[in-house]
Amino acid sequence: MNLNALVPWRNTKPDLPAKREDFFDPFHSFRREVDRMFDRFFEGLPMRSGETWQGIAPAVDINETAKEMVVTAELPGVNDKDIEVTLAGDLLTIKGEKKDERTHDNGESTYVERRYGSFARSVRLPFELKDEQVNAKFKDGVLTIHLPKPADMQRPVRRIELKAK
Repeated sequence: MNLNALVPWRNTKPDLPAKREDFFDPFHSFRREVDRMFDRFFEGLPMRSGETWQGIAPAVDINETAKEMVVTAELPGVNDKDIEVTLAGDLLTIKGEKKDERTHDNGESTYVERRYGSFARSVRLPFELKDEQVNAKFKDGVLTIHLPKPADMQRPVRRIELKAK
C-alpha cells in the first residue's frame, strides 16, 4: 500500500480508475468517501507558506491589568482606512478588508493576481463601556485597543505570600 495516498492534502489524484471489483468492495467505497471528505475539508487551506490566502481573520491577544484590558490584533498588509472598530455594549468588534495585488512580469507577459477578503472578529468584554472611553491605535500592522475598566471592577492586585512546609 502506498502510504502517500493516505495524506489528505496531496496535490495529485490517482490517475488510474478503480478496478471494477474494487468499485463495489465496501472497504474501497469507504476509503473513497473518506478521501472525498478530506479533500473537501482541506480545500483552500494553506498547505505551505504562501500557497493560498486563507485565514485572514486577525490573531487577537487580550491582556488584563488592574485598571484596563488591552486587545491587540495583528493585521499585516491591512490599511488603517480598511479597519473598523465598534463597541456595542460589551461586544468589541474589529472588521476590515484585506486587499492584495501582485504583478509578475517575465519580460514577455505580465500576470496580475488580485485577492480580496473581509474579516470580522468579536470579543465579549466582562463589562460595558462608553465609546469615548476606548482608545485605539494602528501602527505597523498592529491594532492596539485600550479599554479602561469601570471603577467597580478596578481592584488592587495583592500579592499573596507563599509559605513552605
